[in-house]
Amino acid sequence: MSKPQHVSADSETPSVTKPLGMWMATALVVGSMIGSGVFLLPAALAPYGAASLVGWGISLCGALLLAATFARLAVHWPCTGGPYAYVRRAFGDGAGFAIAWSYWISIWSGLAAIAVAFAGSIGALFPSLTATPVRGAACALFALWACTFINLAGLREAGRLQVLVTALKLVPLLLFGLVALWFVDAGNYVPFNPSGKSLPQVAGITVILTMWAFAGLEVATVPAGAIRDPERTIPRATVLGTLLAGIATILACTTVLGLVPAATLAQSGAPMADAARQLWGPGAAIAVALLATVSTFGAINGWVLVCAQVSLAAAGDGLFPRRFAKLDRNGTPTFGVLVGAGLASLMVIANYSRSLVELFTFILLLSTSAILLPYAAASAAWLRAGQRGRITAALALAYSVYAVVGAGGEALAWGAVLLLAGLPVYLWMRRTNRSTIIQAHHREP
Repeated sequence: MSKPQHVSADSETPSVTKPLGMWMATALVVGSMIGSGVFLLPAALAPYGAASLVGWGISLCGALLLAATFARLAVHWPCTGGPYAYVRRAFGDGAGFAIAWSYWISIWSGLAAIAVAFAGSIGALFPSLTATPVRGAACALFALWACTFINLAGLREAGRLQVLVTALKLVPLLLFGLVALWFVDAGNYVPFNPSGKSLPQVAGITVILTMWAFAGLEVATVPAGAIRDPERTIPRATVLGTLLAGIATILACTTVLGLVPAATLAQSGAPMADAARQLWGPGAAIAVALLATVSTFGAINGWVLVCAQVSLAAAGDGLFPRRFAKLDRNGTPTFGVLVGAGLASLMVIANYSRSLVELFTFILLLSTSAILLPYAAASAAWLRAGQRGRITAALALAYSVYAVVGAGGEALAWGAVLLLAGLPVYLWMRRTNRSTIIQAHHREP
């Protein structure tokens, strides 16, 4: 049996294995951010009406603060692993494992939410495919495993697909938002806050919901070892990708809220397609549903790639089981790809009886609350390590903590349970690493 290949997050990957350039890195950011959120968030935000704009505003500012912080971190520590790698360098292995585990959970649970959104998009095209919860779950699983096999073919193939699908969804999405804006009915924004909750309460809830649309702003930092010229490419891709995806998403979602009555949106599995149908007829609805299908498929592809890279980096540092660090002949961490896809599949199957909107909203809250912990910790890492930009990092940290509070009791409770589930793994890895060191010491002459 050949010796497993281990890749430490501290080490540089040889240049021949760096297939991701500026366009691929930017496409990874935009493609990971523009996935399911822009197409299903109008349904989740419908109960809050135009007051959700407060959440959008706070989330956009917070996302830009985080993007600026990650850009500095990528220059300071240009290594594979993203938030996990930065936190480990600033605070040690214990904190590094907690963030790697939380970030990893947020990714594979997010994969489940995006796969559910893919099923909703397919259902708008072919209603019979999602007519029952079982059929809807089957469609979600199909998309998830199709992208898994694409990633198993290698990073270069996954990166090329990401560029293609990002172009296919970003341009049409911007055009939809700009054109449909002229048909908005201002009456759909009245009352401004139909939820009956106070504006601060609405802001707290909608920030965690809208943050889902910005989750992924950091993904270019994760496969740093596979990116050419990471000190220059990653900061540019992070900031540019966040701006492009943020503008397109907010414009499209806010437009949909002004086109379709809130009561209709709240029950819709494909709200943007419903808005297009109302404006331009069935043909437009089909076109938007097709756009949503392409968008969610591309987001699944990007997140499968990132999920495996996070576990690869943690395993290379001895914090995850060693099998996650083994690469195949294409340079793909096969075990990490398969485990991430498998866990996402289990989440879809375990919750398939919920409606698509209910399932999407629940997994969204769980995934977003899990990803905000790495965001907060990475911001704290820069406060400890950086000389410049500490005010930006402090504001990014404050935003992350504020957003976590808005997740609600159920999502936070599930997140805490999943985080604690990593404790046995951490203790086992510490014991294994200690045994390895002792054995190596005894073998020395």
